[in-house]
Amino acid sequence: MAFRRLLPVLGVITLLAGCASGAIAPTYTSENPDIMRIGNERPADPQVTTESLGSYCIKVTETWREQGATPDGQKLWALNTQREVVPCN
Repeated sequence: MAFRRLLPVLGVITLLAGCASGAIAPTYTSENPDIMRIGNERPADPQVTTESLGSYCIKVTETWREQGATPDGQKLWALNTQREVVPCN
């Protein structure tokens, strides 16, 4: 009689153990490391550039912003890009 009560519990434990063993560990990588970085130190901001688009120019300012953390405590950094129309010199 006690075995009948214990059987469903053992089944659930076995099922959970089987599902947990197939869990996929997350990876934090990017195809383009110029837009996402991992590390506790903030990356250096790229230089401000000006692009000529014919009759007007665009000033491009890029800055790194903290986007959270990985499960092991490392900071995630994402690159923000701001574009502003400026007169061409």
